[in-house]
Amino acid sequence: GMGARGKNFYNDLACRYGYEAEAKEIQDLYLDGKKREAAAAVPDSLVDEIALIGPKERIADRLDAWRESGVGTLIVGSAQIEAIRVMAELCL
Repeated sequence: GMGARGKNFYNDLACRYGYEAEAKEIQDLYLDGKKREAAAAVPDSLVDEIALIGPKERIADRLDAWRESGVGTLIVGSAQIEAIRVMAELCL
């Protein structure tokens, strides 16, 4: 949780993406101390909208869609050096 029930960055973001019901459930679980359940309640479709995950070919396809949508800045982070190499190859 990044903030309180009344003002929470991630909750607000999920709501703006159309996940109001899910955001409420996740926030309720998290604030009740059920962090694992809250994490498990994050819809795969939301993760897919905001992150490039999966095999290299899938990431390349999603990255192309992001480019076509006008995305101009990408923040890349990973503990796996190979993942950074893959992203560098696809982005540069």
